[in-house]
Amino acid sequence: MEINHATHAFATLGHPDRLAVFRLLMRFAPQGVRPTEIAEALGLKPNTLSHHLADLTASGLVQVTRAGRSLYYAVDLDRTEGLIGYLALDVGRARPDLLASLLSAPKDIPHMDRTIPDTDFDVLFICSGNSARSIFAEALLRDLGRGKFQAFSAGYNPGSQLNPFALEILKRNGHDTSGLRSKHISEFQRPGAIVMDFVFTVCDTAAAEDCPPWPGQPITGHWGLPDPVKASGTDAEKALVFAQTYAALRRRIAAFVELPFESLNRLSLQSRVDAIGADSKAKA
Repeated sequence: MEINHATHAFATLGHPDRLAVFRLLMRFAPQGVRPTEIAEALGLKPNTLSHHLADLTASGLVQVTRAGRSLYYAVDLDRTEGLIGYLALDVGRARPDLLASLLSAPKDIPHMDRTIPDTDFDVLFICSGNSARSIFAEALLRDLGRGKFQAFSAGYNPGSQLNPFALEILKRNGHDTSGLRSKHISEFQRPGAIVMDFVFTVCDTAAAEDCPPWPGQPITGHWGLPDPVKASGTDAEKALVFAQTYAALRRRIAAFVELPFESLNRLSLQSRVDAIGADSKAKA
């Protein structure tokens, strides 16, 4: 990256609110987010957010696209890669004592010149309430994964019980629900917790949460879906929404378990995970 571009980018990120916006957009990357959703997640006034988004866009770190009447802001991953590379390689002179912890091998995930070991993948699905979407995903991966995956789910604000419509959909599709329960995300963040290979958010609220980096450098992805718990109407109409959500997640997870993990490095695997979320979002 050329020094003037780097200076502009660093100066833009030097404001705490702009850095917060950028960090939020990274949690949704490569997908875009609407300004109203950013403002709600960060508690920013719309006019203040507008100025921050304009500055981030001018720096080249963020791109904006229009879909219908909505604007979507997304991180420019190429420009961000250039900025990180400039800091690590140019400013940091690629010193091994600075980079060693960043380049250490992640848990059980292939990277360049290393194939995947013959062990289970540990996968965590996160949503806000852990009563429907992430529970669907946990059960689906457990049953579609043919023993290759250990599936878990959690929520930032889990309820005490699973949603009855979700349980009915799972039972109707042949899933054992006896071991499923709502869990707080803290169960998977405490010392000694299982180190995940993949962490997926399945709702926008969960993706917007400012979560510390996960140990083991797991592959992350955002596969957001609308909350079926908020569906209105008759019981039959609500059940239909839950069935549609289940079907959308089943398509994603079926595609995920068929990935050729043994031949993919981390970069390729991240691209495949992103593509599954993007394709499924378009079909949902």
